[in-house]
Amino acid sequence: MISNVKIIVVDKDKLVRDFTVDVLEFCVNREVLAFDNGSDAWDFIQTPDNAHVIIFDAEIPSMSGFDLLKNIKETFPDKVCIIMSHRYQNEKAAKELGADAFLAKPFYIDELFELVQRYVVADSV
Repeated sequence: MISNVKIIVVDKDKLVRDFTVDVLEFCVNREVLAFDNGSDAWDFIQTPDNAHVIIFDAEIPSMSGFDLLKNIKETFPDKVCIIMSHRYQNEKAAKELGADAFLAKPFYIDELFELVQRYVVADSV
């Protein structure tokens, strides 16, 4: 496993955010930080000790998920971005902006786990 991988979860819905954090901390045993808006997440992502994997909703306050995705991919193209949405039509836009994956809401725990495992655990030897 990769050591010291940090994951960020950004969602305006506290229930979804807390659920996602709890699942990730349990399933992938990594540090997971949570934000409720795009601006705070973006501020953290720009710090030296930031995250490797960012999971966020397409519709978040203060900076849309698509704006956050665009900023991340322009500044840190190697960061893994997983965008979530209950609107299936957002998948195409997310992929066009460089999202590494799309997670349709509502999602099952195993879908989230398998997706994150692909980027966090699968890189280990």
